[in-house]
Amino acid sequence: MKILIIGSGGREHSLVWAFLQNPKCKEIHCIPGNAGIEKIAICKDLNILNNREIVSYCKSNKIDFVIVGPEAPLANGLIDILIQNKILCFGPTKEAALLESSKSFTKSICDKRNIPTANYVIANSKKEALGFIEKFKPPFVIKLDGLAAGKGVFISKNKSEAIKSINDIYEIRNNHNTILIEEFLKGIEASLFIISNGNKYKSLGSAQDYKKIYKKDLGPNTGGMGAFSPSLNISPEMEKDILKRIVSPTLKEMDERGTPFCGILYIGLMITDEGPKLIEYNVRLGDPECQVIAIRLGAQLLDAFIYCAMNEFNKIKINYANDFGVTVVMASGGYPNKYKTGFKIKGIKDLSDKKDVEIFHSGTKNSKNSIVTSGGRVLSVTARSTKLKKARKKAYEIVRKLKWKKEYHRSDIAKKL
Repeated sequence: MKILIIGSGGREHSLVWAFLQNPKCKEIHCIPGNAGIEKIAICKDLNILNNREIVSYCKSNKIDFVIVGPEAPLANGLIDILIQNKILCFGPTKEAALLESSKSFTKSICDKRNIPTANYVIANSKKEALGFIEKFKPPFVIKLDGLAAGKGVFISKNKSEAIKSINDIYEIRNNHNTILIEEFLKGIEASLFIISNGNKYKSLGSAQDYKKIYKKDLGPNTGGMGAFSPSLNISPEMEKDILKRIVSPTLKEMDERGTPFCGILYIGLMITDEGPKLIEYNVRLGDPECQVIAIRLGAQLLDAFIYCAMNEFNKIKINYANDFGVTVVMASGGYPNKYKTGFKIKGIKDLSDKKDVEIFHSGTKNSKNSIVTSGGRVLSVTARSTKLKKARKKAYEIVRKLKWKKEYHRSDIAKKL
C-alpha cells in the first residue's frame, strides 16, 4: 500500500517509523514532514488545512490509505472530504472531532450520560467569566473551549491569578471567546487510548505524560515534555471501570447523535479518591504519548488502523510485550513562550543506530547539510526496555549527547512514580 501521513511532529515521525516495519507498507508519504521524516519518507510541503490540495495529492500519487495525525485537520473536516472522494482513511469526521475541538460539547455528553468529570460552568464573555469564578474554591481551572495545541488550560492558585488569566485570554483573543471554569481535581493524571469503528472498540494501551514545562510539574502547560507507557496508575480492574463508565457511554451517545466516532480516542483522566474522572478527550494519538506506544507496538499499529478503516474490526489484535517505553522531549529554551530557532543540533547523526532507542523529530529542518531547530518542541528521544528504569536510563543517555544552543528538557521524566 501507498500510505500518506498528515503532520510534522514527533507523533507523525514515530508512526512513519512504525509503519515501515509492516510489509503492507510499500511506500510512505508525509505532508509536510520534518528533517527526520524526510530521511525515511517522501515529504511534500503542503498546507495541512488545505483539504483540496491534499485530495489532489492523494489522487495524483495513487495513495491507498491516509492517516491524520494532528487535531486541526480533523476539526477542519479532512476525513469527511477524503471519504467523499472514496479515499480510504483513518480518523474521525468533523462532527465526531468535536469531542476534542469543543470542550463544551464533551461536557454536554458527560451531563447526558452521567460520565464522571469535573464540575464546570461555561462563560461566553469576559464579564460572565469574572462573575463565575465566585462559584469555585481555588485553585481555579480555566480552559479555552476550542483547540489550543495543548496550551489552552490555565491553573490559577488564587482569585487574583484567575482574574489575570481571564483578562489575558480575552486580551489575546476577543471578548466573545467561550471558556470553561472547572473545579480543580486532585489526583494523578493518566491517559488511556482506544481504537473504535463507531460501534466496537478495543483498548490500545495507556500512558502517562508530563504537561508542565519545569520539573516537579511547575510552570505553564506545554504540548507535552515527556511520557512513559504503560501508565502505572491504571490497573486492569480500573481500565474495565473506565471503559464501562466513561468510554462506552460516550461512544453510544455519539452513535445515537448520528455522528459515530471512528478512529483513536485519547481519554485524559484524573485518578481521584472517588475513582477515575474524565479531564478531556483528544481524537487522535497524543504527542508525545504516541512515541512510547509506537516504540512498543511497532508494525501492529498499521494493521490496527487499516482494519478499523476497512470495518474489519475483528481482525485487530493488540499484543504488547512485557516492556516499557519512555520518551523525553528536548525543546527550545523559552518554550512554550518566546524562543529562538535555527540552532544546529550536534551529535544527532552519530546516534541514529542505537538499539531500542529512537530519536523522533518534531521541530527540525535541514539547512546547509545540517539539521537545525525550527520549533518549540524539537526532538523526542524514545527508548524501550523490559524495566521502566532501564528505558529511562537509555533515553537520558542519548539526551545528554544531543546538544544545541539554549536546549531545554525536563530531568525528571518517569523518575518519581
